[in-house]
Amino acid sequence: MSDLSRPDGPKIIAIANQKGGVGKTTTTINLAAALAEKGQRVLVIDLDPQGNASTGLGIDLEDREFTTYELLLEDIDLNDVILKTPTENLFIVPATVDLSSADLELLSNEKRSFLLHDALRQTQMDSFNFDYILIDCPPSLNLLTVNAMIGAHSVLVPLQSEFFALEGLSQLMLTIREVRQSGNKDLRIEGIVLTMYDRRNNLSQQVEKDARDNLGDLVFKTMVPRNVRVSEAPSFAMPVLAYDSQSKGAQAYRDLATELMKNNQTVEKEVQHVQ
Repeated sequence: MSDLSRPDGPKIIAIANQKGGVGKTTTTINLAAALAEKGQRVLVIDLDPQGNASTGLGIDLEDREFTTYELLLEDIDLNDVILKTPTENLFIVPATVDLSSADLELLSNEKRSFLLHDALRQTQMDSFNFDYILIDCPPSLNLLTVNAMIGAHSVLVPLQSEFFALEGLSQLMLTIREVRQSGNKDLRIEGIVLTMYDRRNNLSQQVEKDARDNLGDLVFKTMVPRNVRVSEAPSFAMPVLAYDSQSKGAQAYRDLATELMKNNQTVEKEVQHVQ
């Protein structure tokens, strides 16, 4: 899970899977919180019109005056659209249902696929000193998701440990390949993370075996277990690390953050060696 494309500035990761209910937003929220807990400055871009990442990180609807809609389609000052969350070191560009109309409006813009890329690379962004930017994509392969992939350095794919889990991956991989050809030749796969994993369940074990047999080192060693605390935390508008810090789910996301950071530190060393 490494190459020689570790960027200067923040590492931008799109968290994507067109299949709903795989733990995509949950992974965005809790991986971001775990990275922040480790002292990393993290920005979440909520690119899903449902706005669940915004809600799950404690941002009330009335506080979302400016959102990813304005970030993409209007000349908005980053200081106005980036909000601090209740979690230390963790910030967000929130979303509302307004974003659901963005796909149609993007069609008439000649730079429609590069709007997020350009927004995240404004000179002003440097002053925030982010280490990671995580983009929570909508559960579809639409223009918003393409914007995320063109704006990102890599794609992290949550994969639910259930029947037919691997079937949807082929379309996602095809989209990643098309994005490499059309707008972001350096886009890579950060990794596949197995979610809702139940060690007692033969099906979970089979999905893990199939994923590792087919995808090898692309699959993170860390697996996120099916955990009631992870499911409960969003209704209290907080990451599971804040809701129940000692839960198995919280520990899994800490382990995932550690593994992600280690992978990226390895890439940095490889880049320095080449230079």
